[in-house]
Order: sequence, then C-alpha cells, then structure tokens
Amino acid sequence: MSNPALTRPRERPDLPYNGQTPLKTLIGLYRHDHARLALALLVYIVKNSPSWAMPLVTANIINIITRPDAHPITELWWNGAVLLGLQLQNIPTNALYVRLTSRVIRRMEVQLRARLARQFQQLSIGYFGTTSAGALQTKVLRDVEVLEQLTRQVFQDVPALLLTIVVVLTVTALRVPWFLVFFALIVPLALGLYAALQAPIKERNREFRGQLEHLSGRVSEMLRMIPVTRAHSAEEGELSRTLSRLNEVRDAGLRLDSVNGLFGSVTWVVFQGLNAVCLVVAGWAAYTGSLPITVGDVVLISGYFATLTGSALGLVNTLPLIAKGLESVRSIGEVLESPDLEHNEGKRAVTAVRGAFSLQNVNFSYGPEAGAPGERRYGDGVNNLSLEVRPGETIALVGPSGAGKSTVINLLIGFLRPSGGQILLDGQDMAGLDLRTYRQHLSVVPQETLLFDGSVRDNILYGTEGLPDGRLEQVLADAHIQEFLADLPQGLDTRLGEHGARLSGGQKQRIAIARALVRDPRVLILDEATSALDSASEHLIQNALTRLLHGRTCFVVAHRLSTVARADRIVVMEKGRIAEVGTHAELLERGGLYASLHALQRQG
Repeated sequence: MSNPALTRPRERPDLPYNGQTPLKTLIGLYRHDHARLALALLVYIVKNSPSWAMPLVTANIINIITRPDAHPITELWWNGAVLLGLQLQNIPTNALYVRLTSRVIRRMEVQLRARLARQFQQLSIGYFGTTSAGALQTKVLRDVEVLEQLTRQVFQDVPALLLTIVVVLTVTALRVPWFLVFFALIVPLALGLYAALQAPIKERNREFRGQLEHLSGRVSEMLRMIPVTRAHSAEEGELSRTLSRLNEVRDAGLRLDSVNGLFGSVTWVVFQGLNAVCLVVAGWAAYTGSLPITVGDVVLISGYFATLTGSALGLVNTLPLIAKGLESVRSIGEVLESPDLEHNEGKRAVTAVRGAFSLQNVNFSYGPEAGAPGERRYGDGVNNLSLEVRPGETIALVGPSGAGKSTVINLLIGFLRPSGGQILLDGQDMAGLDLRTYRQHLSVVPQETLLFDGSVRDNILYGTEGLPDGRLEQVLADAHIQEFLADLPQGLDTRLGEHGARLSGGQKQRIAIARALVRDPRVLILDEATSALDSASEHLIQNALTRLLHGRTCFVVAHRLSTVARADRIVVMEKGRIAEVGTHAELLERGGLYASLHALQRQG
C-alpha cells in the first residue's frame, strides 16, 4: 500500500496569484523554474533550427553545383554533412525539450490544482451555495489545461517564431538586402488576405458551436425526462424533438464544412501564388542581373518567404489563444482570490466539548450573495433568536418549510456566521474558535445522503483514523446495517457506485447514520435523518438513536412530528423566530402552532 505522504502533491504556500495581472501571474507561477524554461527555449530553438537553416544550406549546395569552377567538391560534402546533422539532431534535442518542459509544466499543473483543492476546503459553505459545481470543476480541469497551453505559447512558441523571423530577415539582409523591401510589401498583404478569408469561417464556427450547445441541452433534458417520458408514453415526441435538433446541427455542420473547404483551397492557392511570385521575381532578378543574386539565393529567398509568412501567421494565430489563456488565469483567480473564506487560522483550538450552546439574539438573513446547503434563496433566515441548550440535551426543531430550521443548524455547525448576536459553545463565542477543531467533536446526518464511489467500509469510516477494535461492528449493529450487508456481494468491501447508486434510499441513510456514530461525537445533528426510511426501519433506527443519544447534545430537524416526540424539548419555529418551546405533551396541551401541525399530520 502506498504511503499517502509520498503521493500527496507538494504545494508551495507562497504560490503567487493575481487575476488582474495575468501575464505577470503566469510568469510568477514558474519563478522557481525560469532557468529550466530558458534552457528549454534554447533547446527548442536548436531542434527547430532546420526550418531556417536548411534553406541556407540548400542554397549553398545549389551554388556549389552550378558553379563548380568556384567551389571544390569538398564543400558539397561538408554542406551535405551539415544538412544531415541538422536533421539528426532533432531526435535528441526534441527528447530533451519534452523532458524539460514536461517536468516544469506538469509540476505547475499539480501545484495549481492542489492549491485550488485546498482553497475549496477553506471557502465558506455559502460560497458553494452560489457557485455551481460544474463551473468550479471547469476551473480545476479545463482552465488549468489552458494555462499549460498558454505556457508553451508564451515561453516556447512565440519566442521561437520571433527568432525565426529575425534569423530570416538577418540572413536575407546579408545575402540579398533588396528583397527585404519585397518581404515588407508582400507579407502584410498575405496576412491581410488571411484575415479577410477567416471572417466567414468564424461566423460559421459560432453558428455550429451554438447548435451544439442547443443539442447538448436537448440531450440533457431528454435523459432527465426519461422516467416521465416512459410514464406518459411520449417516446416518439421526444425522439422527434431530438431528431429535429440533430438535423439543425447537421445543416450547420455542412455549412461549416463547405466554408472550411473553400477557405482551405483559396488559402492554398493564394499562398502558393505568392510563393510563385516570390520565386519568379527572384528568378527574374538573377536572370537579368538586376540584383547581385545567385541561383542558390533564388531558392533561399523562395524558401525564406514561405518560412516568414508561416511564422507571421503563427504569431497571428497565437494571439487569440494567448487571450484565452489569460482569461483562464483570471477565471482561476476568482477562486484563489475569493475573500469568502472560513477564517480559522490563529483562533482558539477546541480540545474538548461538553455540548452547552447559548444562542443570544442571533440574526441571519439571506441575500443575493449568501447561500447555504440546500438554501439557495432570498428572504429571512432567523431573527433575534435566543435559546439555551444544556449538555446532553436533545432539541428538536420543527415548523413549516422556510421557518429557519436549516439556518439554525448551519449556524450551529459554523457553516454560516451570525450577522447579529452571538453563539456560545461551552461559554466561548464560536466566532473566536477554530471551527475545524470544533467539528472533530461533531457529526451530521444530512437530509440528502452523500456517498462516494468507494466500499461500504470506506463510506462509513470516512474522516476517521485509528478506530478501536469492535467499534465498527457495534456501529453496524446500532445502525441496523447488518440486515442488508449479507445481501451485498463483497459485504463491507462492496463498492457502492457513484452516489451509492446500488443502494436504496433507506440503506444509504443507514450508512450516513453509521458514519456519524462511528466518530462517537459529543454533538450530533440529525437533519431529517430518517426521512428515507420506511416505518419499520425508522422504528428500529429511532430505538437505536434513543440509546445512542444518551450523554450527547443532539439537534433534530424533522417534518414528521412522530420522530421528535421523545425529544427533551421541541422548538417550534415560524418565519425565522421561535414560536413555542416545550415537550411534546406540553405543546399539544398548549394548543398552539405545534398542535395545529400535529393535527394536520394526523389527518394526513
């Protein structure tokens, strides 16, 4: 088994990042590897040297064979050896280049993704309530990949293209300086024609991309609607709508292919024509003696013209890619520079918890920027709420939807911070505590069971280490998991599939309860913890919880009032306020909101 300490990606805590200065940030990401990147650039230039050196050697060879009286045969062999050497050197230099750049870039990818992962663990829960998981996943995967491509363009491609242009112009200036005027006139013309021909392709690409996005939405909707479609026998209608969208994508694709085909042929003709013009002009100058140019120089100029236009086009094509890469730098900065953090550094660590809570005039309201798990909404949270909870007491929170029950729970966990008032834990203001250490004494069973694609054992032991012998078996019995464990092919080692797809809702909920109990918490929060269980399973779990809650402070949120009847106190909430507090019997006798809710459920 591998050692996690050896496989864990190493992070640089001082990793610089400023989304407002993306190019400087990109260079800063590699500040410890600038020497390696400089060496990689040098190797890249050497390995690509045939692109500008081969036309020069070829010109020399042609001059040698056309003027044998002026050049001994040994010059031919030497130039041939140089030509062969230029080609062969590409093998080792390319391998060295790949090794140098790969180590640097892949290290940056790991470090940046690790930095994002750490930032996710430090951002407030409210941040995830207002930001989609898909957008964050794109930043980790796609945006970092774009940064890798940007690195190659900024540190390798662009300098190499610029150097190629400089070498071509320098050699031309030394051999046939008058042709610099020709290059100055024709190369901008070639670039202008290329830009003009690109315009219709960009339009067709936008159209095709839009059709693909619409198709993606249609397929996603079709898959989501399959149960409803089958139930209403509407398969043909769904297929018809999907086929219509497919035909639109086909038509857009045909238009794009036609324009691409036309662009490709026209571009080829234009550039071959310009190359022919260059060749003919150079040939005319050599034939008439208008310029001091040899036959070899004619070949050199023709080859360099193609190299020059190709390099100029390469630079033009990298500009939008660089712009896209710099935008990815800004996109990642939205996460790494977010101020919406759960600040724990430097605060008091919680080493022990008795479980006494004091909520004193607590206020919290949701706004456009606020969010919490399961509560992406506007409106009131809690208003001037006060409650004293003794260690070991079981408090049930009930009330209509939107009354503020989940908000109170998220405040107690520390996912949300009060906008007014304070919450004391064992007499200490939670605002001054390191909530990470507090949560080591806390377990939560949420309404929506969250399982990952691991074994039953992995899901139950998630976040725990050094479990005492026999503790797991006791938890399995207490959560009544052994009842269905025997039906699983590998028992505790059975993989559950994505989101626990191989289990029923009740089985998932029992695993979530076992995960909470295995930590032996001092504070236990049950947020509709038995909502997915049938009556028989709920009865078993309730009996187990009654025994297990002894000595722990427990907060229970439930809509089914039968599940909270045994609570020490029931807190009835309405519109973010506490409407009533008492035992089940006291509240029924009082005849208030709780009694009304209880009566409605009995009628249902």
